[in-house]
Amino acid sequence: MTEFKNLPHSQNPHGELRRVGIEMEMADISLDVIAGSIVDLFGGVHQQDSPFEHHVTGTRFGDFGLELDSDLLKRREYLDYLENMGVEIDRDTEPHALESALSQVAGLVVPHEVVAPPIPHDALPELDRLRQRLQQEGAKGTHGSLFYAFGLQINLELARLDADYILHHLQAFMLLYDWLLSHSQADLSRRLTPFVDPFPEDYPRLILDSGYRPDLSGLIDDYLAHNPTRNRPLDMLPLFAHLSQEQIDAAPVEHHLIRPRPTFHYRLPDCRIDEPDWDLSVPWNAWVAVERLASDPQRLGAMAREYLTAEPETLASKGQRWVEKVTDWLRN
Repeated sequence: MTEFKNLPHSQNPHGELRRVGIEMEMADISLDVIAGSIVDLFGGVHQQDSPFEHHVTGTRFGDFGLELDSDLLKRREYLDYLENMGVEIDRDTEPHALESALSQVAGLVVPHEVVAPPIPHDALPELDRLRQRLQQEGAKGTHGSLFYAFGLQINLELARLDADYILHHLQAFMLLYDWLLSHSQADLSRRLTPFVDPFPEDYPRLILDSGYRPDLSGLIDDYLAHNPTRNRPLDMLPLFAHLSQEQIDAAPVEHHLIRPRPTFHYRLPDCRIDEPDWDLSVPWNAWVAVERLASDPQRLGAMAREYLTAEPETLASKGQRWVEKVTDWLRN
């Protein structure tokens, strides 16, 4: 396991250690096995709400959620879908038995998702023990199949909630985006899903301009004007809903999917849980690079100027020259 790098600002606005929630997607492992691993490592009680949803409550970290990550399946609309595809469905069979059978099939391509409770960020090495245990139990990650567009999501509390702090992190993310893709070796299957849709090109050019200094309301308005969706690699809608629910309510976004919380919702990384040289420090350290750049205004400004004046790249080399420049910036 590699080192988990330190955040430049380790405390939240209340002076407490910033907490982080981790979500991991995987296949070829049952919810029962996942739950058993959590109980063995952290204690708690395994509760099965349905074949698609389980919980482990009362662990020393809090409550874990486990689910077959498919709204279609949980709403039972799969019956209509399968029948439309010519599959005969016995709707009179016992519901639990039917769902159990279908969950086994769906699990081949629909990921099982582990939603860990928010924990102090310095406890991530302990949570990585769960990643290691699930790897040993045979869990498969993003590269396990051409069909596996599995991701890992980081929900990290902010150190401050003011417009300048948030803007600096958005700017740093835009500047490091191509490097993050290269560094994480993001799988093609995930690049083709909406979860890693890049920000539209005019948005980074707007916010990286040295004259761009909005207040919080203006920052949120501009974000919504260019990104009326949660399907971004850095999804700001949960944070903005926490800070200004009325602005989110008035926007044409996926309201039913947005849970307000004071976190950065980083959705870009793959979940490569079955690979021996991968652990939770890989996506974590990539995010720390964003935070370190955001906390260095001089370097942030210099990189923004270079980004805005860089020559357009060809399709064949798109992003590569910038990745090389960013690598040099970060190394120095």
